[in-house]
Amino acid sequence: MPFSERERTDVRRYCGFPAHGAGASGFQGWRFYQVYGLLEHRLNFLTGSEEAVVRQYLITLAQLEAAIPIAAGNLDTEQAAVWKRNANELRERTRLFDDWRRRLCGFLGIPPGPALGEGGLVLVV
Repeated sequence: MPFSERERTDVRRYCGFPAHGAGASGFQGWRFYQVYGLLEHRLNFLTGSEEAVVRQYLITLAQLEAAIPIAAGNLDTEQAAVWKRNANELRERTRLFDDWRRRLCGFLGIPPGPALGEGGLVLVV
């Protein structure tokens, strides 16, 4: 079954690509990103079993994304009674979320989009 517009938007977003809107919008549009065009092609021609895998990624990513703002709600508490928050929770959840986003890109055979980047450590000399 073809992806809904919502699913297609989520795939683009999770893969790190900007919104392209309803029409051409200058040189920032998807037509000027070769990889973006490849992503659109892949979304149009996945097999049924491949679509099922992508949909499972979308479910997992939605859960991981929703957990990040919840973790941010505990940033003001260092320790309460015996409970002590993980000071790295927000960073770890974000890293896990981005790792799963990169996995989706890997499954689709595309490099991460501009908003996701390559990941890892980048040194500029």
